[in-house]
Amino acid sequence: VQLQASGGGLVQAGGSLRLSCAASGLLFSSYNMGWFRQGPGKEREFVAAISRNGGAQYYADSVKGRFTIARDNTKNTVYLQMNGLKPEDTAVYYCAAHGRLWSGAGTQHEYDYWGQGTQVTVSS
Repeated sequence: VQLQASGGGLVQAGGSLRLSCAASGLLFSSYNMGWFRQGPGKEREFVAAISRNGGAQYYADSVKGRFTIARDNTKNTVYLQMNGLKPEDTAVYYCAAHGRLWSGAGTQHEYDYWGQGTQVTVSS
């Protein structure tokens, strides 16, 4: 199983980025997908999750209204559209997959597979 995250970069505050995570080696439509992030000196935290068929989404309060998670099961890809970026959004962003019952964010240990991360840096 491989989860390949991409789309990170350097952006000014207020700007936008779209992250992508391409999955291979698993039946993508059978997995709930999530995005997590780890800022400098911080623990990894939940950002957003989406159910298998894309019908349900769940967001951390810190990103609600600014970030949108979506998926395309025909392309085995999950996306994270990030608008209104703030310096505190600076982090390495990871995508992850789990095959358990949908429960919103879930906990990190419930996720079976993790991508390698992509760096997002927001300058003030």
